[in-house]
Amino acid sequence: MKQRDDHAGPRISRRDILKRAGLATAGTLAGGAALNAASPWLWPESRFVDRNQSYWSRVLPAARAPLAGDLEADVAIIGGGLTGLATAYFLRRRDPRLRVVLLEAWRCGNGASARNGAMLLTSTADRWLLPGADPDLDRRLYELTVGNVAMLQKLATDIGVDVELETGGAAQVLRTEAELDSARQAVVQLGQRGMPIELWDARRTRDRLGTAAYRGALFDPAGGQLHPGRLVTLFRTAAESVGVDIHEDTRVASIHTGPVHTLVIDGGHRVTASNLVLAANAYSAKLGFLREACASVASYVAITPPLDEATVARIGWHTRVPFSDNQLEPFYLGMTRDRRLHIGGGPARYGFNDASPPETVDTFYSAALAEELARIYPALGPVGFDACWCGAVDMSLDQAPAVGRLGRHANIYYGIGYSGHGLNLTSVFGRIIADLIAGDLESWRWLPYLDRLPPFLPNEPFRWLGIHAAQGVSRTLGRSGWPTAPRS
Repeated sequence: MKQRDDHAGPRISRRDILKRAGLATAGTLAGGAALNAASPWLWPESRFVDRNQSYWSRVLPAARAPLAGDLEADVAIIGGGLTGLATAYFLRRRDPRLRVVLLEAWRCGNGASARNGAMLLTSTADRWLLPGADPDLDRRLYELTVGNVAMLQKLATDIGVDVELETGGAAQVLRTEAELDSARQAVVQLGQRGMPIELWDARRTRDRLGTAAYRGALFDPAGGQLHPGRLVTLFRTAAESVGVDIHEDTRVASIHTGPVHTLVIDGGHRVTASNLVLAANAYSAKLGFLREACASVASYVAITPPLDEATVARIGWHTRVPFSDNQLEPFYLGMTRDRRLHIGGGPARYGFNDASPPETVDTFYSAALAEELARIYPALGPVGFDACWCGAVDMSLDQAPAVGRLGRHANIYYGIGYSGHGLNLTSVFGRIIADLIAGDLESWRWLPYLDRLPPFLPNEPFRWLGIHAAQGVSRTLGRSGWPTAPRS
């Protein structure tokens, strides 16, 4: 993949924390290679998987029965989130002869797929609103993801599941004049590439988003928002409609790879398949894969009760256009159809050895979200939160996604690193994985994220030290605006 050499401005995100963490630990790691290699044996990954407590999860469909016996399949998919469900659907739609089985440890949508910020974004996180070195690639990625939004709308109509999809655009707010100047240059370049990105000044930002907290914003008219739990319902319904065999409350205990893979389930049942799809996102390392490609970090979101019309009028966010900032630890906001305001992001939390976050939210994080919400919308008043939740998401060093094949026999498939763009990219990557299993590599050779892995992330204790050191430096420099968060 080509290195980006013409960033339009200082767009900084939570993924850059990990990039700095990698640099911070490089010297230490060079002197501790033996400890890094021994780390997985010294500190084996916990198999604990936290349960989804999000507002979005309230509409998830009832779980399917656990696996009750041994099974043979052509394709075994581990993980019932959007990547796994989309891959299963596209596989069976492409070739109904394939026997596809999907195994989920708890229930479909338990992970990041149904506990995120509900933003439906175009392109990829490393290129969103940033002109890259290859104009044609920027345009092609934008068109691919814009077209996928249309696919989601059509699928929802065809299947009959209302995912509350709204294509009124999405924005990234700008805090400083320097960011505004860089954004002016970016808009010109992006426009030349066929991407109709708009630059809003402070007045228009206030008119469209109802907040005077920012100097301006970049607006992508092709973005939008939807209900993540309903999107999971859509893809599970679609997958079952084409004959995918789904088993929930079915945890994989171990995997023996080869020309034919054997998956041993808790309780002793076995699944054999010639193709294996890793769709466990932040939990992949618990299965023994992709540990050095991503770290598992807790993400926090909260949502208010429905606001009355007078409150919405008071804050002035009539458009309900979702938006995020571009800080090291970014915030993102949206408003649902029934006028629930939700905010996520802020202080990231990394637990030693990719530990899953607790199922209850520390008051530090809910208070941080409430404080930021009050800063953005001071006229809102003390509305309180109806729900506040956290959950594990995968984070890579370069902010770029990855999709492709692993293993000696190239029959292990994965999709990771969505970095906030997962509500769109998961189904794009599901199509790609389905094509790869079918032997169609040519259609995707142009994609720079194909058959790559993110830059190396060291094992413990180096990753814990590096991530927390980078976060501490960032907060000290004031790039996140947050005090030191609790460590684990």
